[in-house]
Amino acid sequence: MPVDHKRINGPDETLPYNLFAKSNKKSSLQEYEEIVKNRKRGDSRSYLEHRKLFIKTGVVSQAKGSAYIELGKTKVIVSVFDPREIPNRTEYSLKGEIYCEFKFAPFSCKKRRLHQQDAEEKQYSAIMKQALESTVCRHEFPNFQVDVYALVLHNDGSSLSAAITAAGLALSQAGVPMYDLITSTTLALQKDTILLDPTMKEQNICYYPIHKQNDHGVIIISKLHSHNQISQFYQTGSISLHKLSEAFEILNKSCEEIVPLVQKCLVKHVINNLKNSEVSDK
Repeated sequence: MPVDHKRINGPDETLPYNLFAKSNKKSSLQEYEEIVKNRKRGDSRSYLEHRKLFIKTGVVSQAKGSAYIELGKTKVIVSVFDPREIPNRTEYSLKGEIYCEFKFAPFSCKKRRLHQQDAEEKQYSAIMKQALESTVCRHEFPNFQVDVYALVLHNDGSSLSAAITAAGLALSQAGVPMYDLITSTTLALQKDTILLDPTMKEQNICYYPIHKQNDHGVIIISKLHSHNQISQFYQTGSISLHKLSEAFEILNKSCEEIVPLVQKCLVKHVINNLKNSEVSDK
């Protein structure tokens, strides 16, 4: 009898561990009212306060460029590889392509993820590609493709914007020609409450309206710093034009605040490379 070597996630009759945990769940309305009442979020931040950011380059030795980013508990690692010829294409392309693959690690979320990309991950990959295409000089590598892989090690909200920021850093480290640095930020909105850089719990509160037809949703923007251009805009939910304009100003300012941290990380990488080259020359 042939043995099936196909990998499976677990036995067919397993039960999720949270079924045996104590029931301490709150409804979205209760969680929202708690935030409004305390005027502070679960991690003691104010509404428009960004989580602490940690970034580092050169974390994957096999990749041409790589970056690791921590946004609170959210942890993402991005790898960029050398340009290669565009596969399965016969006609010549004057512009190169960016291939993006966004993936949640199986252990990154509360519910275990599959090894194959699901619909959400494919959508995030397309958004990431749209954001990065505007910042890369694709005419510099015609008929070639640059591969960008983003892996979320732990998801606690704003994982896509963290991946886009880290991808821009990894592309810079890899020496890929770029027009500008790219940064990205997420914002969640429920009624009159705007939450910058939301956690996963806060995002879940804002996905659906608490009352009928009130403003709700999540917005992600990516911005090119020097050119002052928006390379990508993504929104879920229903938000009025007035609230959207207010949220856009907050996101724009937040993207600008991240830029000095990205620049400092790149400068540190260049200095370390110069020191290493001097030591090798001696």
